[in-house]
Amino acid sequence: MKTPRAYYQPLAIGAPAPYREVPTRLERMIHFVPPHIEKMRKKVPELIRDVDVVLGNLEDAIPADQKLAARQGFIRMARDNEFGSTGLWTRINCLNSPWVLDDLLEIVPAVGEKLDVIMLPKVEGPWDIHYLDQLLAQLEARAGIGRPILIHAILETAEGVKNVDSIATASPRMHGMSLGPADLAASRGMKTTRVGGGHPDYAVLSDAGTATGRTAHLQDLWHYTVAKMVDACMSAGIRAFYGPFGDFSDSEACEFQFRNAFLMGCVGAWSLHPSQIEIAKRVFSPDPAEVAFACKIVDAMPDGTGAVMIDGKMQDDATWKQAKVILDLAERVAAKDPEFAEIYGL
Repeated sequence: MKTPRAYYQPLAIGAPAPYREVPTRLERMIHFVPPHIEKMRKKVPELIRDVDVVLGNLEDAIPADQKLAARQGFIRMARDNEFGSTGLWTRINCLNSPWVLDDLLEIVPAVGEKLDVIMLPKVEGPWDIHYLDQLLAQLEARAGIGRPILIHAILETAEGVKNVDSIATASPRMHGMSLGPADLAASRGMKTTRVGGGHPDYAVLSDAGTATGRTAHLQDLWHYTVAKMVDACMSAGIRAFYGPFGDFSDSEACEFQFRNAFLMGCVGAWSLHPSQIEIAKRVFSPDPAEVAFACKIVDAMPDGTGAVMIDGKMQDDATWKQAKVILDLAERVAAKDPEFAEIYGL
C-alpha cells in the first residue's frame, strides 16, 4: 500500500497533481449520447442547458462497426461545444476490448482539457483503476493537460461488488461509482432480463390465515448492492450513482427506483432517454419542504451544537449534519437551476 504522501504524487513526470478532494459539481443526471449519430450530436448544445452531465458513450449500445465513428464523433462533439458548468464525460470501452487503447490514445490528446471524467466499465478490482490511472498520467503529461481527468467505475460484475471498497480507494482520480444492473445480473446468474428496477417475482408473502388474504410485497433486487456501493463511496470521499433504468415507458417505476437510490445516498443516476432527464432532476433535487425544515434547524443551531425543539421534534448535532447535507445540495441545485432557486428561496 502506498504511503499517504506517495498516494497524491503524479504518476508521470509532467502530469498534473491529483486532486485532494473530488471537485464539487451538480451531477443529478448523467445523460448518455451516442456520438456516432450526427442528429444526436446536434442536440448537445440544448442538452448542455438542460442536464448536469453530458456523456459520450463509446461502449455498450454502440455496434462494433460503429466504434471508430463513435470515438471520432465524441471528439467532434467535445470540440464543437463549450460546456461551462455542465460536465463532459465519456464511457470508454472495457479494458479487455480491442478498442479501449485507441479510445484513450485519441481522446485524451484531442480533448483532454475539456474532459472531466472517464467512465470505466466492468471494473473488477483496484488493478483496473491502477492501469488506467498510470496511462492517463502518461497521456496527460505528453499532451500538457493542466488538470487530472477523473475515473468513474461501473460496478457490474460479482467480482467488482466483492472488491468495492478497494476500488473506491484505488486512486485519487476516483470520482465515483455507478451501479450497472444488467451486466451485474448476468455476472451473478440472476434470472432477470430487466435493466434496473424491480421484478414481480422478487417478493415476500404475508402470513397465511389473515382475514384479508395473503398479499405479496415487492422487494428491491438492488438494495444490498446500492447500500454497499454507497458505503464504499462515502467512506472514500467519492460519489455513488444509480445506473440505468431500461423501461422508458414506465416513468413511475423509474422515479421510484431513482428516489430509493437518492434516499440511500446516491447523488444522481443515468438518463438514457430524454424523458428521464426531468425525472432525475426532480428526484435528485431536495424536496422544498425538506429544504425549508433544514433551514429551520440550521437557523436554530448556527454552530451545530446543543439541542432544540422545532415543530415538536428534537433536533441536535446529528440532525444538524443531516440538514447541512440537504442545504448544501439545495445550494448547488439553485446555482444551476433558477427555477429551483426561486422554489427554495435561495
